[in-house]
Amino acid sequence: MAVTVIGVDGGDLPKGSAEVLESARLVVGGRRHLEAHAPEHARKLELGPLEPALNALSSLSGDESGVVLASGDPGFFGAVRALRDRGIRCTVLPSTSSVQQLMARVGRSWDDVVVVSALGSDLTRAINVCRARPAVVVLTAPKAGPAQIGSGLAGWRRTMIVAEDLGGPNESVVTLEPVEAAKRSWHEPNIVLSLADLDDVPQRGWIAGGEPVPPATGWALSEDEFSHRDGMITKAEVRAVALAKLAPRPGTLVWDVGAGSGSVAVECARMGAATIAVESDEAQAVRLITNAASHGVDVRVEEGSAPQVLRNLPRPDAIFVGGGGTEVVTACAHAGASRVVVALSALDRVGPTRDALRAADYEVEGVQLSAARLAELQDGASRLEAADPVVLISGYRKQR
Repeated sequence: MAVTVIGVDGGDLPKGSAEVLESARLVVGGRRHLEAHAPEHARKLELGPLEPALNALSSLSGDESGVVLASGDPGFFGAVRALRDRGIRCTVLPSTSSVQQLMARVGRSWDDVVVVSALGSDLTRAINVCRARPAVVVLTAPKAGPAQIGSGLAGWRRTMIVAEDLGGPNESVVTLEPVEAAKRSWHEPNIVLSLADLDDVPQRGWIAGGEPVPPATGWALSEDEFSHRDGMITKAEVRAVALAKLAPRPGTLVWDVGAGSGSVAVECARMGAATIAVESDEAQAVRLITNAASHGVDVRVEEGSAPQVLRNLPRPDAIFVGGGGTEVVTACAHAGASRVVVALSALDRVGPTRDALRAADYEVEGVQLSAARLAELQDGASRLEAADPVVLISGYRKQR
């Protein structure tokens, strides 16, 4: 049995395709690919669910050959993985991927672009990457296309470039705002490029997809790395534990409620998460925006008082509560996050916070953090300088 996967991009088929198709007993592919390229003598199987196609290819005898016609580069989020998972080794004749075609139409380098797939997975993860990163391509799927992505990007400063039927007779490439994309109907197949700055020319990097996370400079940064008011900032040692509990990562959304200078939101963004910082103080909100910019991350700032301002925000994966009373904690506990972390300096708030999380079906744990840092005396000797203790109450539950 020999199986060859041929990429189709709207142009001529890759070199060697004609010979492979001529000898094929079985050709598998989408309807338009079969109509355009499958030879008359071969048995044709239109792709719908993958399982029948995999069964048919597996049943070929030792001297029979099969061909899979797949869009673009079949080794890039394509058919090759499914074949190998089934134990079917294959030869690949690739064409230009849809990502390459889109970036060529736009005339932009794409070594900095993150590529995510919405096919067969939670679209929310792909949208969260678009919220967090400045340049993202989304490989779309039915009911997970430009309209849904546009709706999910409401509130973030993004421009979308949507390409339909790349390389086909109905090719269209349009640039528009997310709110416009959300209102339109789109032809399939399509692909989306999300950009924070349409005209930005990214610096030359060294790794595809942008800098990896967590950042090389580490996390739990010194308070000196942030603009803050009179020491009103979550201390580095507390932030280190809070980040461990929040587990920020690409594809997730974190709320920082009562964000202050935004140190937790900025740190979560540096680790690849999409972040929303909620702050009622206008001066602090401005400081927060400055801090995000200085660290090169995109934090969405919602200026207003919790819990009212929380009602229309997209569902988070994790929440850090740095300020607010039991009413705020209760609202956060019912926002649908799998993790909630609350920082407390007043011991009389520990019980109500624990009870509010337990009432929302969280498993609750707590820890008091009390750090003492080395400080230099006038004579050059060192002493330990204690910081005020903080209690972190954290709740965890599995997503339903």
